[in-house]
Amino acid sequence: VQLQASGGGLVQPGGSLRLSCAASGFTFTDYAIGWFRQAPGKEREGISCITRGGSGKSYADSVKGRFTISRDNAKNTVYLNLNNLRPEDTAVYTCAADYTVTGFCSVDGGRYDHWGQGTQVTVSS
Repeated sequence: VQLQASGGGLVQPGGSLRLSCAASGFTFTDYAIGWFRQAPGKEREGISCITRGGSGKSYADSVKGRFTISRDNAKNTVYLNLNNLRPEDTAVYTCAADYTVTGFCSVDGGRYDHWGQGTQVTVSS
């Protein structure tokens, strides 16, 4: 099982990035996918998730209206569009997979079975 996050970088406040989470080694459509972030000295924060089929999405209040999650099941990939970035969005962003038979997803990290390597997002002028 592999999950690889990519697309991070250095961006100015107000800028945008698109993160990708590429999955392999498991049946992608059996899993909800979540995005998490962790800033230095802070606890991990669940910021968004998407259901197996892609019709259900959830966002943390801290990113609602600025971040958009989507998935392409044909490519085994989930995307996270980050818009109107703020310095407080600086963190390592990681994706994870939650095996589920339901049509729901959660940003509770304790539910997730598989975790990928993170990608650094730095928002600074």
